[in-house]
Amino acid sequence: MRHVLDQVWEVVTLVVVIALVAVAGVVGLVRGRRTDTEQLPSQRPGTTSVEPRPRAADDVDEPDRGSVATAPGAPVETPPATVDETQLVEPEPTPQVERPESARGRLARLRARLARSNTAIGHALLGLLSRGSLDEEAWEEVEDTLIQADLGVQASTELVDRLRTRLKVDGSGRTDEDQVREWLREDLLELVGPDLDRRIASSRVGDRPAVILVVGVNGTGKTTTVGKLARVLVAEDRDVVLGAADTFRAAAADQLETWGGRVGVPTIRSEREGADPAAVAFDAVQAGAEMEADVVILDTAGRLHNKVGLMDELGKIKRVVEKKSPIDEVLLVLDATTGQNGMRQAEVFSQAVDVTGIVLTKLDGTAKGGIVVAVQRALGVPVKLVGLGEGPDDLAPFDPKAFVDAIVG
Repeated sequence: MRHVLDQVWEVVTLVVVIALVAVAGVVGLVRGRRTDTEQLPSQRPGTTSVEPRPRAADDVDEPDRGSVATAPGAPVETPPATVDETQLVEPEPTPQVERPESARGRLARLRARLARSNTAIGHALLGLLSRGSLDEEAWEEVEDTLIQADLGVQASTELVDRLRTRLKVDGSGRTDEDQVREWLREDLLELVGPDLDRRIASSRVGDRPAVILVVGVNGTGKTTTVGKLARVLVAEDRDVVLGAADTFRAAAADQLETWGGRVGVPTIRSEREGADPAAVAFDAVQAGAEMEADVVILDTAGRLHNKVGLMDELGKIKRVVEKKSPIDEVLLVLDATTGQNGMRQAEVFSQAVDVTGIVLTKLDGTAKGGIVVAVQRALGVPVKLVGLGEGPDDLAPFDPKAFVDAIVG
């Protein structure tokens, strides 16, 4: 019995010892973990801790890129960010510089457009003259038709006298339309002046660029004409510089810069509205010389012909520019639809500056093509360019023969 009791006590003692060892092991493990947890806030030797970036409310969907640990003193390397391709902004395409076609023969290609609007001289006259024998009343009607087409009284009288002489010399008393058309073509061409020098000064003169001054009143399309002229000259392989000397109209410099930019032509301008136009013109000529350009084209304010102060300003521009370079060309822009009012403008401008050539805009929109003859006679200078539409390449060198053919048909 005692032996059995001894065995029971041995088992109980063994169980108690095992239980005590197990409890001690659990306590030690808990203390070890607590110690490790308490050491986390402090920096351990040999490592650099990088605190994670706090996430904002709108960062919820951003991928967590984690942190990087490096040796002491070494820079922290940040992994490359993931690029969301949907957020990429494509760069704006570089504007294409246009290369205009040559303007040679352009007026001939646009003959149909011109002919449609000049029936007053052409079809009406042919209808009158091909009646056969004409009495004085009929000849007066012919002359009135020419005057209404802005040919001018003197030129109209001359043309009627020539036609009457041809009929008398013919002696038949009756003429067909083809014969009258040929006579009218020859006499009109003589009035238009086929031998006048209509070249534009657009080539370097010695070691300097040619200088073109463009003048005219508001509404004639002067700034647009400057832009179109730049296209004409670029097509002829000229290096062009534009000068925005119209500083009184806010949009003028922007408009001119846009025209120039389309064909790769620089524009010299002032960023200050109301700046001295003469100073801008001078700077443009100087820049043209430094760039070794072929020609500098100066746009001026659309000044009213009855404003003496503005005409004086135009004279000032001319004087200031000539301190740097002679002005080789002064082009006066006239609206062909204004008729005799345009003639008065031409006379006033010719007194302020030495006009060397005329640009007639909107010639396709009028039946008053006779102004070509009238303005040439009034100023003694040729029409050099004509505008035949709103397109960028609708400015054409004036061709007398093509012009007369378009009128007569």
